[in-house]
This record gives sequence, C-alpha cells and structure tokens, in this order.
Amino acid sequence: MILLCYGTRPEWIKIKPLIKAFEGKIPFRVLFTGQHADISGGWYHDKLKITEGINRLDSIFSSVMNNMDFNEVSAVLVQGDTATCLAVGLSAFNHKVPVIHLEAGLRTYDLEHPYPEEGYRQMLSRITDIHLCPTKIAKTHLLRDSVGGEIHVVGNTVLDNLVDVKSSYGDEVLVTIHRRENHHIIDDWMRELDSLDENVTVIRHPNPVVMNAVDKLKNVNVIDPLSHDKMVERIANCKFLITDSGGLQEEGSFFNKKIIICRETTERPEVLEHHGVLCEKSENLSGLVDMITKDVTINKPCPFGDGKSADKILGILNEKFSG
Repeated sequence: MILLCYGTRPEWIKIKPLIKAFEGKIPFRVLFTGQHADISGGWYHDKLKITEGINRLDSIFSSVMNNMDFNEVSAVLVQGDTATCLAVGLSAFNHKVPVIHLEAGLRTYDLEHPYPEEGYRQMLSRITDIHLCPTKIAKTHLLRDSVGGEIHVVGNTVLDNLVDVKSSYGDEVLVTIHRRENHHIIDDWMRELDSLDENVTVIRHPNPVVMNAVDKLKNVNVIDPLSHDKMVERIANCKFLITDSGGLQEEGSFFNKKIIICRETTERPEVLEHHGVLCEKSENLSGLVDMITKDVTINKPCPFGDGKSADKILGILNEKFSG
C-alpha cells in the first residue's frame, strides 16, 4: 500500500490526480498532516494534529515524526518542498520505508530563495527512492547532485486538473504576492501595483504581513482567497499574471499566459524561455508591464507537461505496488 501524504493546499491539488488514477489499480491511503488547517475540499483517510510550539515549522516536524504509522505501508509518496514533505519523508527513511517524491528536482541552489523550501527539497532528494520529475531540467539537477534512486520525467500533475478548462484573454491582471522572501518589501510591491494603469486584481493571502500591506491598496481590486476551481477559471481568462507563486507559473504557462515573476530567481527556469520574466525589484514592475501589454498573447507548448502526468506515474508504480 502507498501512503499519499499532504499538508498544504498546493500539495492536495497536485496529489488529487493521483488519487483518481490509483483508484482500483494500486492500494493506497491518504494522510493529511494539517499543516494548512483550513484547506477546503481536501480529502483523506487519516489526519494528524499539529501540536503548536515556539516555532511553527519545528512543531510540524515534531508532530509528524512522532505520529506516523507505517503499518502495512509499502512506500510513502510526498509532494513538493514543504515541512510536511520533508518531515514525512524523513520519518519514512527512519523506518526504512521507501520514499517517492512527486515534483522532484526543482532547484535554485540558493537556500534563501525560496526559504525554507530550497533546503527541504535538497535534503529530501538524498533519501528518495523514486524521483518523479516534472521536467528534463529537474532530472538534470538530480543527476548533477548525484542522488540515488530511480529518476523519471513525468510532467507536473497540477496540469491534469486543467485539461478540460477553456481559456481566453480578458482584461484582468491577476496578482498573488505572499512568499516569505517578499515580506520585508511587501509595501514596495503594493505601491507599484497601486500605480499600474491596468485592471488589477490582488488576491489577499491570509498571512498577517501580506494582509496588512494589501489592505492599504486604493486603486486595485482586492478579493479573498478563491477555491482552486474558481482560481483556475480566473487564471484561464485573465490578461496576464503578476506573482511570486511557483504553481501559478505552471498553470499560467498551460493557459499560455505571460507571467511577471516577482522573485530574484525561480526553481522553474523552463518558464523563462517563453512565458515568464523575472522582476527582481519592485521598481522594475511598471516597465515589465508596459513591455508585456504590447502583446499579451502567446502560443507556445507548456514546458511543464501535457496534463497526463498521473497516468504516466501509474504506469511507473503499477508493477511495483499493485499487488
């Protein structure tokens, strides 16, 4: 039996296609660690409780590692680069349970960007038995790092959720900015967004630092977080994206949207070939918006897959874990 584990909303979105593909073909259970306690729509067999301590990340690790049950578990599948991902993987390693890493091989090679995710995914790669990479570049990173285990390129499962969604180019510029590395300059980003001559919609992130900055906006639309289905609809029909999110780089590329990435670097360099451009400083934002609005349309293959990743993963794992 494979134990599928998730703790955050993005993790749930990316393992959901696997649950559908595995049903009736591979024995599995789903564990929710509760890292994001307010997930809407998530489904699971079992749930862990996070016992709060002085440091939230430490609390996630201690709660997960002290409460894992690997009885009848043949392998653990974790997704991404969160505290849940590494904590579950490390606990499995301690119990000699094989680790399957979904979305393996993403790298910036800068432990501060993004922090702490870059450190988590590098550490997890050392104890992973089956690496499921979204792209060939991700595979190249793992080969460069000389990790053990099998390496497969399967695309990104987030795209499996998008294959039946129709898209167009509207006039809305959709914005999400929330990552830790932007918190100390969040007011600068908001000031630049407020000055844009565009139909800008900012999605309010629940982090208190972000909420405080967003609430100062005067000239843009501000909305509360959306369900994933509603968010996908907005992405599919927006004009272009301004974001520091990793997932939106993938979803935006699938819908052929141009993306201004408000970060110093990205662990998804494939996006920079056609769909994305880095905005390393807030003062560069208006110039990049002017450049993009000269022609917002684009028609290039999505570098992160074709929306059939779950079936590819099923084919890889079926022989090993179907019985």
